[in-house]
Amino acid sequence: MSTPMSSRIAYPTITSSVLAGNPAGDPEVRTLPIYLPPSYDAEPERRYPVVWMLTGFTGRGQMLLNDNLWTPTIQQQIDTLIAHGMTEIIMALPDCTTRYGGSQYINSAATGQYEDYLIDELVPFVDVHYRTLPGSQHRAVLGKSSGGYGAMIHGMKHPDVFSAIACHSGDMAFDLCYRPDFPKLSSRLAANQYDPQAFFEEFLAKPKKSGADGAALNILAMAACYSPNPAATGLPIDFPIDLYTCELRPTVWARWLEHDPVELVPNYAANLKQLKLLFIDCGTRDEFNLQYGARILVERLKRWDVSYEHQEFDDDHRSISYRYDVSLPRLVQQIAG
Repeated sequence: MSTPMSSRIAYPTITSSVLAGNPAGDPEVRTLPIYLPPSYDAEPERRYPVVWMLTGFTGRGQMLLNDNLWTPTIQQQIDTLIAHGMTEIIMALPDCTTRYGGSQYINSAATGQYEDYLIDELVPFVDVHYRTLPGSQHRAVLGKSSGGYGAMIHGMKHPDVFSAIACHSGDMAFDLCYRPDFPKLSSRLAANQYDPQAFFEEFLAKPKKSGADGAALNILAMAACYSPNPAATGLPIDFPIDLYTCELRPTVWARWLEHDPVELVPNYAANLKQLKLLFIDCGTRDEFNLQYGARILVERLKRWDVSYEHQEFDDDHRSISYRYDVSLPRLVQQIAG
């Protein structure tokens, strides 16, 4: 009786030229876990479609492979989907974290060139070193939360790189998902005399990173992504509020909105129409109001005659990796042919 073939994870190390000397001082040498399907080693002439999986805030690809008693790893999840008939794929799990917690997968003068890192370095690396099917028609990107945001942004900007995307609970409608946390940032900074650099250095020095700092850290990180200012005193960031009064600073807030997917639909509708699949979902009890952002996005897509698939489900923002069982077969169906 033959033994079933097993998938495996490769762990190549990549030295990035675009991240070298990045303003946050984060490493330019990073590991890129690669899922290789069960037949990869036994069928050396075969080529495979590629799915890029983007993690949420404070996450990186390796996190998706961590063993958990109640939740399958992404490797186990894909293996099960393949066993039930999904076409075999290669999956890439990049690390685009920063010292602030995340990059949103975009370029920023405060964090580094993470869009360029993903698009210009990582994607070509995988195509050169692994047996991928060539071309964007065989490449998809998906993610959850900040990863869902990254998938949406790269679907908008790079249909020449990714032909299908899935956005799970992605950051959008910034007025709803970020502004409720602005008072939490101000309240937390009061203990540091409203000095964000002092707060951040205190956070980094803590042996235990407390969830109580989460909202403040998230807004700080988003400011690093959306409104960098290398000339600022202290952290190279402009904040969208007066940190003491919590009053909105309209010019900085406008810079944030330039990155909001719901605001970007008119600019990128033509690109979105090129996608084979635009899949969007969100839980109806999302703590960050992202179900409303998804609904707003869908209305904008309708207005611009962009095709999409939108689903809602009864859950909140966390521990929803089971939703990949819904999106992955749909994505793979589009990029396998």
